[in-house]
Amino acid sequence: MKTAVRYYTKTGNTKRLADAVAKVCGVESLPISEPITEKVDILFLGNSYYAFSIDPEVKRFVSGLDKELVGRIVNFGLAAMLNSTWKKVKAEADKVGIKMDEREFHTKGEFKGIHKGRPNENDINDAAEFAKKIINEVG
Repeated sequence: MKTAVRYYTKTGNTKRLADAVAKVCGVESLPISEPITEKVDILFLGNSYYAFSIDPEVKRFVSGLDKELVGRIVNFGLAAMLNSTWKKVKAEADKVGIKMDEREFHTKGEFKGIHKGRPNENDINDAAEFAKKIINEVG
């Protein structure tokens, strides 16, 4: 099974989660500016809420994915005040015909002093365990 990890971050917090997920997958975590150019069974996509939605760059990335190259997307991320970005990412994935895994990893993230220190080491370990579970179930 082949995996890829892409992320979008403004603060570096999502990258920290992406690095943990990528380590479990045995791949490098890359920003969404790096396109998917080879077939992958699972694309782990890290993102967060910005101004009550996913960033337009995340929307462009997902809308530019080739359904022949991406088997499915597994969403992961964090946010200070809002919950999961899953529905927002799924709406974009549906437009290009890429399946979204129903499972995702979401945790709190620090923003302007809210949830100070998050993601913490436990959050990062939980993200890695989440990825490990996905890989073991599919692999």
